[in-house]
Amino acid sequence: MRVPLSWLREYVDLPATETGRDVQAKLISAGLEVETVEQLGAGLTGPLVVGKVLTIEELTEFKKPIRFCTVDVGQANGTGEPQEIICGARNFAAGDKVVVALPGAVLPGDFRIAERKTYGRVSRGMICSGDELGMGDDGTHGIIVLPPELEIGIDATKLLELYDEVLDIAVTPDRGYCLSMRGVARETAIAYGLPLRDPALLDVPAPNSYGYPVRVTDPIGCDRFTARTVVGLQPEARSPIWLRRRLQKAGMRPISLAVDVTNYVMLELGQPLHAYDRSRLDGPIGVRRAEAGEKITTLDGTVRVLDPADLVITDNRGPIGIAGVMGGANTEIADPETDPETGVVTGTSEIVIEAAHFDAISIARTARRHKLASEASKRFERGVDPQAAAAAAQRCVDLLVLLAGGTAEAGVTEISAPSAPRTITLPANHPDKVAGVGYGRETVVRRLQEVGCDVYGQDELIVTVPSWRPDLNEPNDLAEEVIRLEGYENLPSTLPKPPAGRGLTERQRVHRRVGRALAGAGYVEALNYPFIGEQALDNLGLDADDARRRLVKLVNPLSDEEPALRTTLLPGLLGALRRNDSRGSHDLALFETGLVFRPEGQPGVAVRLPVDRRPTDEEIASVNAALPAQPRHAAVVLAGAREQAGWWGKGRPSDWADAVEAGRTVAAEAGVELIISADQHAPWHPGRCAAFHVEVDGEKVLVGHAGELHPRVVKAFGLPARTCAMEIDLDRLEKANEGPVKAPRISSFPVATQDVALVVAGDVPAAEVEAALAEGAGELLESIRLFDVYTGDQLGEGSKSLAYALKFRAEDRTLTVDEATAARDAAVALASERTGAVLRGA
Repeated sequence: MRVPLSWLREYVDLPATETGRDVQAKLISAGLEVETVEQLGAGLTGPLVVGKVLTIEELTEFKKPIRFCTVDVGQANGTGEPQEIICGARNFAAGDKVVVALPGAVLPGDFRIAERKTYGRVSRGMICSGDELGMGDDGTHGIIVLPPELEIGIDATKLLELYDEVLDIAVTPDRGYCLSMRGVARETAIAYGLPLRDPALLDVPAPNSYGYPVRVTDPIGCDRFTARTVVGLQPEARSPIWLRRRLQKAGMRPISLAVDVTNYVMLELGQPLHAYDRSRLDGPIGVRRAEAGEKITTLDGTVRVLDPADLVITDNRGPIGIAGVMGGANTEIADPETDPETGVVTGTSEIVIEAAHFDAISIARTARRHKLASEASKRFERGVDPQAAAAAAQRCVDLLVLLAGGTAEAGVTEISAPSAPRTITLPANHPDKVAGVGYGRETVVRRLQEVGCDVYGQDELIVTVPSWRPDLNEPNDLAEEVIRLEGYENLPSTLPKPPAGRGLTERQRVHRRVGRALAGAGYVEALNYPFIGEQALDNLGLDADDARRRLVKLVNPLSDEEPALRTTLLPGLLGALRRNDSRGSHDLALFETGLVFRPEGQPGVAVRLPVDRRPTDEEIASVNAALPAQPRHAAVVLAGAREQAGWWGKGRPSDWADAVEAGRTVAAEAGVELIISADQHAPWHPGRCAAFHVEVDGEKVLVGHAGELHPRVVKAFGLPARTCAMEIDLDRLEKANEGPVKAPRISSFPVATQDVALVVAGDVPAAEVEAALAEGAGELLESIRLFDVYTGDQLGEGSKSLAYALKFRAEDRTLTVDEATAARDAAVALASERTGAVLRGA
């Protein structure tokens, strides 16, 4: 909400010395978020005057249209002679009154005006547009054309109110009444302890039976509807300068007199209004829910398909507006048109004014459903004063009569549903208990009365809440009002005393160790939003029945492109890798640990937990049962160089083996040894994909995958060639941990080493051969290590040689050569049986 200080002073007699910064400090102390104070006219100095265009000479010898004008500025130039000015704008004619910056003036942006020769002529000044004076958009994007009755030579800075201060207030959802000058003025008056001139205190005629007919069939969606009619309006009437300037300062663009007046009253009182051209209405105005499939063309020219939950304004033809959001184009106020032969101006001359109160939740849902946020919907969904509708309609009528020469018809339509004022019972010492400060009953009563409450009672206060404060519903709301008006800065600072903690859980320690280990291995942590869309899953190449395609979708997502919770960490990490690569960082290694969301079975509905007591164990269990499974995963992505070139070597690019090693690193921190085997699993390359398994209670459990991404996935995400990735389930790793590691007994007897080289088929994984050797060697085997892999013509096509070093040791004796050899032969025999391995050279 933009609040011009000059406008604010109309409702509160602020001291003349108070600046916008002073008012900002007071309002911030009262709890309003005043973000900035804009100094209008900063850097602008005169002479800036009203001039009359006498002659216009078109200079046609240049590439763009140029006009040489003579302008009468009276005695403002010291001579009384016409001022010669070069101008390129074409939205004014001879005889028009314009704003002239004379030599010596300085416009915003330190643009200095001086006599200068241009286009073969001498220009002695400048004819100004609104943008050049820092006034904002007036819809013309051209020269300011002033009303013809203005006197030549008068100061244009005062006429256009160019010097002012504007407070920009970020209004929170619970303070919707501050989306109006009336609301901000009330807060200002309280902050300064000054009286308020309430602009809503108007003499409003009583409703009668001969106003414009209105039918409300949904009193819950619309509990109040006021209609007034003004006739005899002059179609050519324009909004006066003061009205247009106030709209511009408040951040709105002037459009036409009728629309400007409704916008002005909305800014002044906080009540959105809508003006209908009565000649375009067909029968009574109605308020109802939309029918399925109904359509409306709104004022922005868009055809919208209505939802049955939408509240609409209708006439006999159907919808003519989306209630509380935007009006329809078929009843729009017509632009004035001048007949070129007769000079007669035609346009809207009869207007029906709507001032209604709509259900906040209904309007908010409709605005979001149609992605159609407007100034009206912003106010309705935060809560509008239902008692202000009649006053707003009257204010609008008064301004139209005053500015457009209209006549208010005597008919007044007002439909309202029965309602009673809201009352709250409040112990007089409740704010004291909440704040920890002894305010006393008198202070509590005084502060509540200042915000508009009626207060009765002694120790137990009966508080009647004002109609413009729908956010006051409970005793704590009233306590907050007292505390904020007394000043948050006056609350004592009391540091809480936390109880002694129990330290981190084992699960938390594992997660932190994993993060530190990956960071130590050269990976950089990237934190991504936990949202995903179907497109990302398509890019990953997942099958239709893949469990990762079962999504938990959000009711109100931040983005329609990512409406669900993630089932894998890879899309977020790959997006981060792509962004960094596109910005010149080509050697990348990123990691993330976080939750994924895997729905299982039918989705449940969580119960609403109470807030006045601790939920029972059963209630908490029912909420947990309705939640999807949320395992914690760890993932890495790599691209570019894994080792940089330098004096230490040539460096090397990252490959699938680095992704596998990242999985081993994570598992080692969890105290688990991975069983690694070849696999085919999207989104990895079918020939460069490894599956990670662990043993849990004697069963082999899949915990993750690693390898090089499929080329189609790389292309779909726009990634560097041969990008690699790994993802692993930390929760399953934690289950595989058998607890604290028992320190091995160190034998004092020497080790016996046996080397063995086995020839196997090229497609046999080395991990399978190693597992068979380890099982066959028995209890005497202390360790096994693959130290050589050989392929060549000596072995034949499709074969490879794997050389292992086996270490044997006994705890109670020195092994003999025969014992070590027997253990080695048993290992080779089992490997030969399972994998077809043959001793090399045999």
